[in-house]
Amino acid sequence: MNTAQSEALFARAKQSIPGGVNSPVRAFRGVGGTPRFFARADGSHIVDADGNEYIDYVCSWGPLLFGHRPKPVIDAIASVLELGTSFGAPTAREVELAELIIDAVPSVEMVRLVSSGTEACMSAVRLARGFTGRELTVKFEGCYHGHVDSLLVKAGSGLATLSLPDTAGVPSRFSETTIALPYNDLDSVETAFRKQGDQIACIIVEPVAGNMGCIPPQPGFLEGLRRITQQHGALLIFDEVMTGFRLTRGGAQQLYGVVPDLTTLGKIIGGGLPLAAYGGRADIMRKIAPEGPVYQAGTLSGNPLAVTAGIAMLRQLEQHREIYAALEQTGAELAAEPPPEVCVNRVGSMLTFFFHPGPVRNYEEAKRSDTRAFGEFFHRLLDRGVYFPPSQFEAMFLSSAHTPADIAFTKSAISEFAAAARA
Repeated sequence: MNTAQSEALFARAKQSIPGGVNSPVRAFRGVGGTPRFFARADGSHIVDADGNEYIDYVCSWGPLLFGHRPKPVIDAIASVLELGTSFGAPTAREVELAELIIDAVPSVEMVRLVSSGTEACMSAVRLARGFTGRELTVKFEGCYHGHVDSLLVKAGSGLATLSLPDTAGVPSRFSETTIALPYNDLDSVETAFRKQGDQIACIIVEPVAGNMGCIPPQPGFLEGLRRITQQHGALLIFDEVMTGFRLTRGGAQQLYGVVPDLTTLGKIIGGGLPLAAYGGRADIMRKIAPEGPVYQAGTLSGNPLAVTAGIAMLRQLEQHREIYAALEQTGAELAAEPPPEVCVNRVGSMLTFFFHPGPVRNYEEAKRSDTRAFGEFFHRLLDRGVYFPPSQFEAMFLSSAHTPADIAFTKSAISEFAAAARA
């Protein structure tokens, strides 16, 4: 496979961009080799600068539920380009998108639009502190809630891939406000609240973890978090930046029947453009400025391009609710018959091939994976034209654009890897 253009672009990029990339996992540090620089995409396929075509299972890390360039979203963006890209003032479209989110997500009575998942999580935690008058936050090892100073503790994802210290550049007093506990371990949560329950403002959790690879909640885990927070007067925040509108229209909270106090959203609600949100109970959300004392603002929050793409995306999901059953079937087909000694974790259209016999229920178990073998697996598939996430500690994503032929081709490439590994 010719990769001369990607290699030249990467060498050039390293002279002007730290590490040659604008987000760390893109650098291929977890798998070795040169990252592919992409030029265009359509449906389930993506094409690099050298003209090599791949079946794409990254899907921009989750937003592309209908695949690349879905016509209703592209047409909607084109229609608004003639009107303006940013006003710094309210528009009717912001109200429409807010109403669509409130209609779909069980916990959300009011919502504030922002520009990134990091911003949404940062703001939700600040709001929880302002609402409760407490300072401590509970999070879980391996869950990533954006690059917020106080939450970069045991944060999984790119930090795990690059073996970086969790809190480099973060003052210790910031990280001291965060209690990091093992995912899927209710006993540790009970212990933390017995010791410091009157100081804990909130628990923030990925209801299905995706930033240490895909790890579903064990039965009773989310329900236990809901019970404990209610007992102690703390808030429960679901980080559904990844799972919102992906697992069901109402997200993981609808799938598992657990309603948090606050929810953060992103990725799919922007239709592939930078947009995120946080929302929840009205009495909590009314504490946000200008109505309340908790300040949060953003120049590009609710800009017309992203909001229009988001409206088109959510309208499509209203009209095509059957997509989730179809993605469940596609996910089950892809996850069947993994290579030997590989555990596949999957929830709907999110999945990870862990090079570990399993089970993988938390960050410590995920870290036992054979990352060298995963790197070989990644490159074998890449050479065949299959693009998986370039890290053992990231979830992969399916879209409605993935065809039976895509899945069959991918499974054939996986089988070839397994046969070569046995030889």
